[in-house]
Amino acid sequence: MDKAAGIWGIEPEYWDIWGRHHVTTAATKQAILSALGVEAASAEGLHKALEERTAREQSRVLPACLVIGEDRRPWVIGINAPDGASVEIHRENGAVDRLFAQNGCVELPADLGLGYHDVVSSGESMRLIVAPDRAYRPENLRAGGVAISLYGVRSARNWGAGDLTDLRSVIDWVAEEVRGSFISLNPLHSIPNRRPYNTSPYLPTSVFYQNLLYLDVESIPDFRACRRAQKLRDRPDVVAEIEALRASEFVEYERVQALKLRFLKLSFVQFLRNGGSAEFDRFREREGGLLERFALYCALDEWLRSRNPDLWIWPDWPVALRDPESGETRAFGKKHWRRVLFYQYVQWRLSEQLLGAQQYAKAKGLPIGIYHDLALATDRCGGDLWAHFPFYVAGCRVGSPPDDFAPLGQDWAFPPPNAILHRETGYRLFTESIRKNCRYGGALRIDHVMRFFRLYWIPDGLDATAGAYVRDHAEDLIRIVALESVRQRVIVVGEDLGTVEPHVREILAKFGILSYRLLFFEKRPDGSFRAPGEYPQQALVASTTHDLPTIAGFWAGADIEARRRTGIIPDHEAYRGQVEARGREKRKMLDALIEAGLLPDGYPRSAEDIPELTGELHNAVIGFLSMTPSQLLVVNQEDLTKELEQQNLPATTWQYPNWGRKMRFTVEQLRTDKTALDFTAMFRNWLLASGRAVT
Repeated sequence: MDKAAGIWGIEPEYWDIWGRHHVTTAATKQAILSALGVEAASAEGLHKALEERTAREQSRVLPACLVIGEDRRPWVIGINAPDGASVEIHRENGAVDRLFAQNGCVELPADLGLGYHDVVSSGESMRLIVAPDRAYRPENLRAGGVAISLYGVRSARNWGAGDLTDLRSVIDWVAEEVRGSFISLNPLHSIPNRRPYNTSPYLPTSVFYQNLLYLDVESIPDFRACRRAQKLRDRPDVVAEIEALRASEFVEYERVQALKLRFLKLSFVQFLRNGGSAEFDRFREREGGLLERFALYCALDEWLRSRNPDLWIWPDWPVALRDPESGETRAFGKKHWRRVLFYQYVQWRLSEQLLGAQQYAKAKGLPIGIYHDLALATDRCGGDLWAHFPFYVAGCRVGSPPDDFAPLGQDWAFPPPNAILHRETGYRLFTESIRKNCRYGGALRIDHVMRFFRLYWIPDGLDATAGAYVRDHAEDLIRIVALESVRQRVIVVGEDLGTVEPHVREILAKFGILSYRLLFFEKRPDGSFRAPGEYPQQALVASTTHDLPTIAGFWAGADIEARRRTGIIPDHEAYRGQVEARGREKRKMLDALIEAGLLPDGYPRSAEDIPELTGELHNAVIGFLSMTPSQLLVVNQEDLTKELEQQNLPATTWQYPNWGRKMRFTVEQLRTDKTALDFTAMFRNWLLASGRAVT
């Protein structure tokens, strides 16, 4: 059992955040091996599985995939073929080199450039990926930016959720008033847009395509050319609906989507009547089967739910339609080709507006532009699972071991990736996930970057305390990220919070991937907050995240009160303990701010003497972050404007308005309201003082 577990990547042990040692049990190993397709119930089955794996590897002429570093010349690869065997190198640019095996190896051409090539010999093909040794990062990088939740942006013109034209208004504000270098966005991935369970941008239906909520429908040429759409837009009931959605306290996902779909379909009909476009045809050709399958899923989901509104998820679809390759599914695609084409059209229009937003940001003088976010998770009932089911391991869920944040561990309820199949298929699907999320920006945050090294697997039937870490091909994955980063000139930030092995950060740093550091978590061993100078240079420093309290919320204990209201805090004693602990944390933060010279020595050190976040204290916290040597600084919009409530309260769904909060100020007010202007000036002054401002 132990030998098989090791070969299939199951780690025998781990240390938790408190330094406690955990040994992976035999039951957990057996369950994970079974999920991976290994007959693990008997010694005979394990022995047979090991023999079959060894035989497969030894019988191959070439490995399925090889990822090599650009600077590790001369490149020599092993080949299981006799001397003189022909080997063809099919370069990414179409050129072909013919080489010959010698002494069980072949030396690759020295001029083979970065990219994705194929090596062919004796009827077998190997994906050969030549990657750089570091991700892209401009020289003398020192920049600051603002993080916003695009869905929550308020304006006088949107339809109840922030869109990509609103983003241009935010770009104007950041470029002209803040003098920042970038705007950080929540993941824009496609989600079901159904409250309260299906609005998290971190649990998408697809990581390859975007949420139609972000489209500005009125800027689409087909909408403007469609008389029917124009007449409908001016109808009193539609005007009233848009005004109601715009005025709503929280984002009304279902209503906004329904409204936009109505107008997008009219625009699509106009597009077809006008004869389509060559640009759309090129987009479809470039996206290929990935887009075709995503659009087919969207069309099926819409069609089935129109006939049975209770049919919420694809595992409940008719059996034949659960398989994208079945005859019935193919027949549906042919019969309903216009419906499938419509969802391709939506993604094309999103691609246009996203690319336009990044180009606009660069033209306005933002050196980085838009900073995107790639989620770790994929909804187990979403489009990616339906379309690419073999690339996920059934029978296990991803989570995290016990820590301060979740003493019983966390079960994130989505399946882990099938690392074996990803490698055997040349990492093509993984590559697309990175490439597509780099395409429309200048920086990319990778959620839970530790995924490249290992993930915590929880076998079905067991709780989060009984999981184990399973390794992945970390260097291969990181090199592919570096390749896409260099090709698209995108800075990469790896979210490395939580239980992180020291060597993980060392390897990420070696490859030029920035660490992700939060004010609340950066502490010395004695529990005191680190001074600004103790932060790493190769990092992004941030005020908070969507899952944590805002600065004002931290100071007022708003997150503790929210947990109390929603029943997460079990009793009064636990509540009192959290309040007392927060008081201690506030005193430690005051000590750090005074130590950094950002508050006077005579400033009250008793947190109880400061019931709210004063202007002086707010200024000091932003200044503290600005003073760090970390190359990137991002301040959440909620922290800039002193908002109390956080975007997401972990461990809640319907109890809290997760992922629905709108900004305190509209985009127009950001440039006219005196309070908003004061906040902007304060942040701009710190960017100027710390050498981060665009001048």
